[in-house]
Amino acid sequence: MRFFHIADVHLGMQPDKGCPWSENRSREIWESFKRVIQQAGRENASLFLIAGDLFHRQPLTRELKEVNALFASIPQVQIVLIAGNHDYIKGELPSKRITWAPNVCWLEEENLTYVDFPEIKTRVWGLSYHRREILEPLYDGIKECKDSSMMYNILLAHGGDEKHIPMNGETFRKRNFDYIALGHIHKPQILQENYLAYAGSLEPLDRNETGRHGFMKGECSKDGTRVAFVPYSMREYKRLKLQVTEKTTQVSLEDGLERILEEHGRQHIYTILLEGIRGKHTEFLPDSLKKLGNIVSVEDCTRKAYSVRQLLEEYEGSVLEEYIQSFDIGHLTEEEEKILRFGIEALLESGEELL
Repeated sequence: MRFFHIADVHLGMQPDKGCPWSENRSREIWESFKRVIQQAGRENASLFLIAGDLFHRQPLTRELKEVNALFASIPQVQIVLIAGNHDYIKGELPSKRITWAPNVCWLEEENLTYVDFPEIKTRVWGLSYHRREILEPLYDGIKECKDSSMMYNILLAHGGDEKHIPMNGETFRKRNFDYIALGHIHKPQILQENYLAYAGSLEPLDRNETGRHGFMKGECSKDGTRVAFVPYSMREYKRLKLQVTEKTTQVSLEDGLERILEEHGRQHIYTILLEGIRGKHTEFLPDSLKKLGNIVSVEDCTRKAYSVRQLLEEYEGSVLEEYIQSFDIGHLTEEEEKILRFGIEALLESGEELL
């Protein structure tokens, strides 16, 4: 029995609002969802599992219809989904709002329930959010599924922090499920091999969601369950470090960034960290760097170059000279050098060195 497991798609979200590529990202989330549906159909999957937050908020009726049309395009695949904390059920149940394709099943109850698929000998368990936050550790109370008449038992679960159904490493231990498909945490991760996994968000949704994103693909058989992560996102968020020296200028920095963007892929979205020591009179222009590509942020962590001896001469009689003279300049440990540097930079930036 082959299955796909996705979560946290967040249809309707517009990442990086205000950035030139933001509108494209919103469309790309839909496109990735469409592609993974088609992939499940091509591979003749038996189950397609969605572990919450398919939508970024309560979905509009037209969005439900769009999703349902995609589900209907793979009629041989059984689709089971739950609502998460973003698309929690408010008002009329999703199953009542439109007429769903025969292969779609919502597990809409607030309490754990299940649906059986005798043709693939599988029972899928799950519960949906009916409010934005659930503080109770609801999954702690799950009973054993030994009495199930199905060969395979899968649990859909959404949560994992203190405000969204808290859980820990012991929550699902020895529960006799063949697989537990988790949602809510956007970083894909397999917590227990072939048993317990967060699919992560299908597409990364903000600058902190670095690394590969995609979905989990697995198979249950008489030999057990096998699960693997499949990278699938159209873009990645990346953090890149650029080293600068006293000789680095704005022009040379831009040239270096252009080369790096070509090397790592211009389709990706970057946070750039400037590190090193810049010339004493050098100032970089972050906004000019941002124009070179999909750059969401430039963080200038550089330090101004200075000579301790020159500072002693230039600021003779000042607080800065007194601070420097408090160190044994010729015999500094690595830690003392760091402390001295931080103190000098703090005084230079504050202007208090002149007092």
